[in-house]
Amino acid sequence: MAFLFLLFLFASPATADFPSYICGNNAENFISNSTYSSNLNQLFSTLSSNASATGFATFTAGRVPDRIYGLTLCRGDTDIPSCRSCISTAMSDIQQLCQYNKDANIWYDNCQLRYSNLDFLSAPDVYSNIKFSVHNTQNVSADELLRFESLTCLLIGNLSDFAARNASRLFATGTAVLTAGNTIYGLVLCARDLSVGDCRTCLQSTVDEITKDPLKGSRGGTILGMWCNMRYELYKFYNGTSMLQITSAGPPSPITPNGSRPQAYPTHRGSSKLGSILAITIPAVLAFVLIAIICICCRRRKLKTKELGDADFEEITKAESLLFDLSILKIATANFSEVNKLGAGGFGSVYKGILPDGREIAVKRLSTGSGQGLEELKNELVLIAKLQHKNLIRLHGICLEEQEKLLVYEYVPNKSLDTILFDPSNSKLLDWMKRYKIIRGIASGLLYLHEDSRIKIIHRDLKASNILLDANMNPKISDFGIARLFGGNETQGMTSHVVGTYGYIAPEYGMHGHFSVKSDAFSFGVIVLEIITGKSNNSFFNYDLSENLLSYVWTNWQKGTVLQIVDPALADLFPRNEVMRCFQIGLLCVQQDPSLRPTMTRVLVMLNSSSMSIEDPLAPAFCGET
Repeated sequence: MAFLFLLFLFASPATADFPSYICGNNAENFISNSTYSSNLNQLFSTLSSNASATGFATFTAGRVPDRIYGLTLCRGDTDIPSCRSCISTAMSDIQQLCQYNKDANIWYDNCQLRYSNLDFLSAPDVYSNIKFSVHNTQNVSADELLRFESLTCLLIGNLSDFAARNASRLFATGTAVLTAGNTIYGLVLCARDLSVGDCRTCLQSTVDEITKDPLKGSRGGTILGMWCNMRYELYKFYNGTSMLQITSAGPPSPITPNGSRPQAYPTHRGSSKLGSILAITIPAVLAFVLIAIICICCRRRKLKTKELGDADFEEITKAESLLFDLSILKIATANFSEVNKLGAGGFGSVYKGILPDGREIAVKRLSTGSGQGLEELKNELVLIAKLQHKNLIRLHGICLEEQEKLLVYEYVPNKSLDTILFDPSNSKLLDWMKRYKIIRGIASGLLYLHEDSRIKIIHRDLKASNILLDANMNPKISDFGIARLFGGNETQGMTSHVVGTYGYIAPEYGMHGHFSVKSDAFSFGVIVLEIITGKSNNSFFNYDLSENLLSYVWTNWQKGTVLQIVDPALADLFPRNEVMRCFQIGLLCVQQDPSLRPTMTRVLVMLNSSSMSIEDPLAPAFCGET
């Protein structure tokens, strides 16, 4: 959709009230006195009424094709009269600025309003949130720039985490002391129907903009987005008491209503000069700060691990993550108790833990003396710490202390896909809607890795046991220990050391060491066929016909009996056409010739379009051995 953008600059609070807005293209216009116009009036009336009480509201009016979706949000420090006034102004102005347009967005200093004929409410896109970068026209001095950018990123990063914890409001304000007499003030907020994870992800994406044009070097700036906003200045621009303070002499501290500062959550350790950090992830601009923190900590603790080379240590410390205190992780996991053990693999064991602030975590513990494990840890740390997507497991941080090497992840309660899918007593938990959601989620995560992230990554070990499921059965791709990063226009690579898992390795990789996005597509296709049939490619074998799972599915596809091999746990409760389509997509992904396998972009298009014509697959590759 083509948009009309109005960008504004401001140097003082007085000019910050001028609106920014986006109008949809003229092809999406409606006419006066139409059904859509009537629905828009109903939407405005309801949004205004509902938001006046809480400062936030969403609503849907009318029926397709004239249905309209709307959202309005006031800043968390705005009182009810000011909120009501801002919303009223927004509704009046947007009808003038985007007259008769079916899709429009407008932002003020105190509120924002959005409406559209497209359903943007059901699936918030926090990864393409940013729409405006607004900057103060005055710059910081050259000698202050580095410290200013570091502290501002630190402040906004901490506020992002603090706001996500403030689940009822998804809003936070705070300060960071730049120099004596100079304080940085920051504010972040999310639309209140976002999940905690989506809010944090949305806000963290705004932090990187601080060191980019046009915000770079500016004394103040604002990021305006569809789902979350951020602002910082060298003057106080918000109402009320700051909720968080960062000083050069200590860690960031949440401030209680009486003005006192309780002890900060003791989940991470930093140097006495730089302080600990509450934020779960940290932007690239703060890599040098993190390096300093970890180096100081490691030196002070006199780590008793085997010596890491300078290059190894530097590679680890460049990752965008935080250093966890071993004592905290021991408490969280009950000293790595067997009761808290979630599973084990080539890396070592994984334990469930609960941090002092109540967050549930999964701690991956590298087996002592595993040289290969250390390399995998470094690789996973460097790669996954740079990635943010709802279908990728989220890395919280690391611990390198004494003889321990630990990775700390978000905890997902339903463990891995294989533990449910291949267990007859549990597979009934996965109805077809959940299975279809899992298939699409894995494809979406792979698309992000292959094409949409800042770095192109080939996973190389995609399998059912590396697909973790959260409380809502949303899939999260995990285990990046042997993943490979590509730069520039690279799309494929070759290795003489083939690693991966039997049954999921593409033939060109297993036989010749060639890997690419198409080898990941092969692994994805295997998982799709496993999800539909409920059978593991690693354990299934038809001795009568000497068939593995791929050839078994192919034989039934050719005979027209493929629906007869759908997982019995589904009890015939599934849409025939959708299941047939998934069989076809899975078979397309496991074809012998890599060039014939679809990209993840095409896979998602095929999954999301029931009317799209799909080519017939050729015979699959049956070689999965290394």
